[in-house]
Amino acid sequence: MTAILHNEARQLRRSSLILAGAFAVIAAFFLAVFPAMQEEAELIADAYPEYMIVLLGVEELHTIEGFSAGYIYPMLWILFGGIYFAYVGGGMIAGDIRSRKMDLTLSNPVSRESVIAQKVGALWFPLVVLNAALMLIVYGGAAILGESFDLEALLMVHLLSVPYLLVCAGIGLVLSVLLDRAGQAQVMGLGLVFILWLIDGISLLDADYEWVGDLTPSRYYNVNDILVHAEYDFGDASILLVAFLTLVLMATFLFVRRDI
Repeated sequence: MTAILHNEARQLRRSSLILAGAFAVIAAFFLAVFPAMQEEAELIADAYPEYMIVLLGVEELHTIEGFSAGYIYPMLWILFGGIYFAYVGGGMIAGDIRSRKMDLTLSNPVSRESVIAQKVGALWFPLVVLNAALMLIVYGGAAILGESFDLEALLMVHLLSVPYLLVCAGIGLVLSVLLDRAGQAQVMGLGLVFILWLIDGISLLDADYEWVGDLTPSRYYNVNDILVHAEYDFGDASILLVAFLTLVLMATFLFVRRDI
């Protein structure tokens, strides 16, 4: 039975397409200012406060890879992409319980484990649409500007982002099972992703507290390493996948035992 999966994916179409369009417009704006910033890259980098350089991972701004890794991906992909998936995850269970839709769903021959699995499986749609949209606009925009983008590195930055985005969705999913209102789960989910992103960046400012960042998902997805240095850390991606599966199992365990 895959009716839930198809229905959930269909419900995600509108928000995914709207966000993909927004990402395309914002990314195009960033790329439009790149030629002007390229000439003053060193001065701009020197003018940045240290915490902003660390937080955004500013490095080699004179290259299209460094510019994308320092401006486009930290904000659009790591922060807002993560927030979106946490928001989606936060509405997966609590919303249906609140509207009594879950009662109707479970009246059919479907287990609670299957409900979780199919709702998580529906994330394939925003993952594909958002990755494709941002990758095409970045690669196409760079080509229009006459810049040569390493296609392999660009593909890898999106492929390795999938585990990170899934972890963000998993955070929202756990909250969706624990809380009674979808709005509360969604707000707490996106807020937690934002706070974890800040902790990751701020912890790098002090070596004594750098270990704190190891507890955040964004620590295991380094865009600069991929785009600027062409280093692909599959070990970190594996850690994120394990974290995602752990969150899904936790949500399933709690949902099976929850009285709705």
